[in-house]
Amino acid sequence: MANEFAIHAEGLGKKYVIGHESQRERYVTLRDVMARTARRLGRTALDLMRGRPIVEGDELEEIWALKDIGFEVNRGDVMGVIGPNGAGKSTLLKILSRITEPTEGRATIRGRVASLLEIGTGFHPELTGRENIFLNGAVLGMSRREIRAKFDEIVDFAGIERFLDTPVKRYSSGMYVRLAFAVAAHLEPEILVVDEVLAVGDSAFQKKCLGKMQEVSHGGRTVLFVSHNMQAVQTFCTRAIFLNRGRLAANGDVRSVVEIYLSDAAPLTSTWVRPPGRPESLVFFDRINARLSGKQPHLQLNLEARILCEGKGPDFYVAADISGSLGTTLMQAFPEPEPFMRCIEGEYILNLEIDLPPLVPGRYVAHLWLGSHHTQTLDWVKDAVEIVIKESPTASRAYAHSPLHGFIAPVSRCQVTRLERGSPTVIPASRP
Repeated sequence: MANEFAIHAEGLGKKYVIGHESQRERYVTLRDVMARTARRLGRTALDLMRGRPIVEGDELEEIWALKDIGFEVNRGDVMGVIGPNGAGKSTLLKILSRITEPTEGRATIRGRVASLLEIGTGFHPELTGRENIFLNGAVLGMSRREIRAKFDEIVDFAGIERFLDTPVKRYSSGMYVRLAFAVAAHLEPEILVVDEVLAVGDSAFQKKCLGKMQEVSHGGRTVLFVSHNMQAVQTFCTRAIFLNRGRLAANGDVRSVVEIYLSDAAPLTSTWVRPPGRPESLVFFDRINARLSGKQPHLQLNLEARILCEGKGPDFYVAADISGSLGTTLMQAFPEPEPFMRCIEGEYILNLEIDLPPLVPGRYVAHLWLGSHHTQTLDWVKDAVEIVIKESPTASRAYAHSPLHGFIAPVSRCQVTRLERGSPTVIPASRP
């Protein structure tokens, strides 16, 4: 059935209890030490009797890694799981992979799950690469005959022919990942769960892995993909969920969820003010304002920066980088090829005007650089100010822009020539 689900999560929650050492007094009596030890032994015995994990420390704290998580993944979907570090992404995948049990709620999974959650998942360090392929296949429920049928493909994909009979404890982290992913992807699980481990491989292998995951999904199997690379998530995934502090912040089509995540992760404004604290350089940005003027497709970005010099220093340049919402740098404005400001103690106001290309609607970020020459940075303000473009540079465009097709809509012209009886006739393009 087209809409049959592969994963259904309802009210999932995972609670951990962590221990803290109470603040130690400078002087502690023997009676205090004995009382503290007795309390700890009593609590440990009670935990053993009730089957609860034993936690070290005098004070206990409950932390919900996940709370009230509910979503559904249909068979054949490629679901991206995004969020900041500590949001609960890996905990969710461990629950779905049956590595840990939820504290509350339930998850229904239809199909065999292959998980790649960290380097060397499921590998025995003393066994060779060949033996671990068969071991992983057996864990996934594959017969020896099925594993043999896929064995050559796995070895070729991983590129470890020379080290196939070497214990995997001697593998590099890249070799671990290549073999682990090759096993997980080729042994035909119904559900493939992949965490951020692909970041360990080189760019060629990452591209190879993404292609394999697309092949897996086109075969009707389901993929859960965790990554901090928003370009990869938008290119590869059809849907996404956004986890934040253990809760489900957004669930839907990948483009809208990524936009929500990026807005939440970097709540930028059109004004940047230097936070408290003395900078290392004698010359630095103190305040930056951004303002858009003009009309599409002829927009101008005006950056006004307050620069402070706290002593005599080298002459310097100023430049501005502009990146898209996915973090890709699109352009750099470098207004003067020679140093044009002298660092003499005082306060300066810089006005930088940038003629923007025809950018598609979306969020853009300006980063400002200040340096004495191309290899020496005096100050660098990353994610300084936000630029929001709402209108399309192509007024007659009938459908929404997508960053998958680029951030710039260049001016273009089109004409059609019809060849009839050897005589070309120009047919002007008509607009709807």
